[in-house]
Amino acid sequence: MEQIERTLAGKIAARLFKGKAIVLYGPRRAGKTTLCKKLLSRYKKGKYFLCDNPDVKDALTNKTATELKDFIGNTNLVVLDEAQNIVNIGKSIKLLVDTYPKLQIIATGSSSFDLANSFVEPLTGRKYEFELFPLSYKEISMHEGGIEAKRKLERMMIYGLYPDIYLSPESANQELIEEIKTSYLFKDILAYQEIKNSDALTRLLQMLALQIGSEVSYSELSRGIGIDIKTVQRYIDLLEKIFVIKKLPALSRNRRTEISKSRKIYFYDLGIRNALIRNFNPLGIRQDVGGLWENFCVMEKIKNTSNKRQFANFYFWRTWQQQEVDFIIEKGGSMEAFGFKWGGKKSASPAVFHDLYPNSTWKTVNRNNFENFLET
Repeated sequence: MEQIERTLAGKIAARLFKGKAIVLYGPRRAGKTTLCKKLLSRYKKGKYFLCDNPDVKDALTNKTATELKDFIGNTNLVVLDEAQNIVNIGKSIKLLVDTYPKLQIIATGSSSFDLANSFVEPLTGRKYEFELFPLSYKEISMHEGGIEAKRKLERMMIYGLYPDIYLSPESANQELIEEIKTSYLFKDILAYQEIKNSDALTRLLQMLALQIGSEVSYSELSRGIGIDIKTVQRYIDLLEKIFVIKKLPALSRNRRTEISKSRKIYFYDLGIRNALIRNFNPLGIRQDVGGLWENFCVMEKIKNTSNKRQFANFYFWRTWQQQEVDFIIEKGGSMEAFGFKWGGKKSASPAVFHDLYPNSTWKTVNRNNFENFLET
């Protein structure tokens, strides 16, 4: 299958053999294994281990540095794929990093919760962290050209950007998305002991899917599903940690007029979102195109910022009087505000927002200028 060059490949390659482990987070099927094997192909003695395998688990669990090195063998580059499956993996990697500083370890994981918990304390100061998203519009544009990428924009918004799906014939997309949803998404979620009601989880995901682009109320979700608010919050936190959804907080600098304790929720991938509500209809006959467009633009901007190794804060903004800004980026002391319109119309920013934040800028993002929005 044809491969699309991932932006992070060069960023990770530049960090190799610097005396630190590399930790690569991201959803299942986003391309972590493909990226790592491409890096391995440059080194003749590189080795790959899938940590789902029982023999690998046993060999890497609670062992001495010598035992770990004996298992790894004569190599200078090791990939530990799905490393969250190894108990105390952070301690094992710390032993290897400290004892064999010329050995480069890359650990991947599809759960930031498990992997981060395993790594935070043992590998403090000993790791570089990266997050690999599904394909980005920018990566596709670089590979296929801007004209071709823009021509496929509607397909991206309907079927999403998982590599296997995007690189397959469109006729196979729905079946592939359903397979990812059932075999990977729900498998990962239900593996956690906190999830005891799969029906409630399904209804929660469907309700979130129907609310993209809108503020989400935990109390309304609780009433709609029939579970308590704490369970709703726990499920949503877990969904974010396994890269299904992304929370966007409200911007508030303690102004009395601003709403501060609300949030919007977007999906990492629109194909998964559309699969949850079984809607793969063309955009021209959909009622949710505005929400799809907002989700697409927000996540593509977050992808690009992360891929470039830039750091920014992301928010939305609303007052009690219902004045709102769809998306705000705060970085380097500046604040950029955006409104999203699928059509070509422009929107005006709320005057009160500029009164409160006079140094901010405003732009409307539509199909004609979204590429500039993603680049800046």
